Amino acid sequence: MPATAQKPGYQAAYQSTIKILYGESDEPTLSAQAAEMTKAGHHVTTALNRQGVQEALRRDAFDLVILGATLSKDDRHHLPYMVKKAHEGTKVLVMHAGTHHHEVDAAVDSNISMNRILERIAALLQPAANR
Repeated sequence: MPATAQKPGYQAAYQSTIKILYGESDEPTLSAQAAEMTKAGHHVTTALNRQGVQEALRRDAFDLVILGATLSKDDRHHLPYMVKKAHEGTKVLVMHAGTHHHEVDAAVDSNISMNRILERIAALLQPAANR
């Protein structure tokens, strides 16, 4: 079965790859999730811990920054401000349960499937993909 038939909502929303910065504090989680995002066709830069995310933001601009559930609560709260300060148009997706503050464009529960995360990425950036 073709990939577009397996993930119609996700594939239909994207015609091109997006540039993602993905940060976690747990290296195995970071590697596994980044591999799935790459397999979906995105260019993924990984960053370990808060310092890694901040260094990556100084070096490059991204369409989307994903802050994973293994980052500390303080990191998931502080880093969205850093992202918006470094690159105003960058979207921020935080993986955790609960509410989020105004600098976060989307939040997802940390226990949802990667397929649902990819769908959320598509929904979050759909207007940018259609420009």
